Amino acid sequence: MDSQLDLFANALSPTVEKAIAPAQSRSRRSQAVARSDDEMARKLEETGNYRILRRHVARPVAAVRRPEFSRVGVIVDTETTGLNHRNDEIIEIGAVAFTFNDDGAVGDIIGVYGGLQRPSKPIPPEITRLTGITDALVEGQFIDIQSLRRLIEPADLIIAHNAGFDRPFCDAFSTIFAGKAWACSVSEIDWSARGFEGTKLGYLVGQAGYFHEGHRAVDDCFALLEVLDQQRATEETPFSELYRASQRSRVRIFAEHSPFDMKDQLKARGYRWSDGSDGRPKSWWIELDEDDLSEELHYLRSDIYQWDEADPPTLHLTAFDRFRA
Repeated sequence: MDSQLDLFANALSPTVEKAIAPAQSRSRRSQAVARSDDEMARKLEETGNYRILRRHVARPVAAVRRPEFSRVGVIVDTETTGLNHRNDEIIEIGAVAFTFNDDGAVGDIIGVYGGLQRPSKPIPPEITRLTGITDALVEGQFIDIQSLRRLIEPADLIIAHNAGFDRPFCDAFSTIFAGKAWACSVSEIDWSARGFEGTKLGYLVGQAGYFHEGHRAVDDCFALLEVLDQQRATEETPFSELYRASQRSRVRIFAEHSPFDMKDQLKARGYRWSDGSDGRPKSWWIELDEDDLSEELHYLRSDIYQWDEADPPTLHLTAFDRFRA
């Protein structure tokens, strides 16, 4: 029997070898290619010579809302025709609604809206270069207020990456944003303490290990949520820090009638100039945690006014007041 099998095998061996050799070669190639992209990325990163950025993939909208995440946050991003909310207009708005709990733990995505709108004037070329949004792209487009309202109305907190820019535009655009608490993921998170050297969204996303299609509203919202929900070692997430910060009261101090020759000293301390056109006192001003108010007033009285009875105007702010125009 063995000799018969050997003869049979020998008889077929030339044909079998021709058929098997390429198959074995393909198999070896397949095994080599079978190593996943993540594994290859890990191998490169382990050398210490490479940092791999992964394409950011948006989280899906949850089919069922989990009851343990009772609060709603909405990340909002706008693209506009310019920087002045009084003269310029929103041409795109993105909103991503998600759930979270009282500890600042993020739950699930529960809604997404993105819409374009044709402005009353042509889009400036520099805005098109920055955003990729052209007049042709927004022709005949209108933001669906009702769809946006369904996301905004239940929100406990609205988050923007530079809320001082987005909130005035949103307030001017629609009353659906009135009476909402806002938080700013630029100014209310200590990114430097977390090892970040900048606060621009593209930089934060990159250092978190991702890349994304920047300067389109919904993409930016999803990318920001990913960064906010990053957990590193024993640190709380950036979103948890942001949520706590949003619950604290702040105070704005106006160094009204401060001596002109003290302007450089005030600027170096972080004061900004208001020309009075927005209804604020015409003066240098700064915004601080309420806990720092006494120390700052002491500084102004001793170093700037040099008068113990000086009483510069103050304005106390909550998340419902902050970042307004």
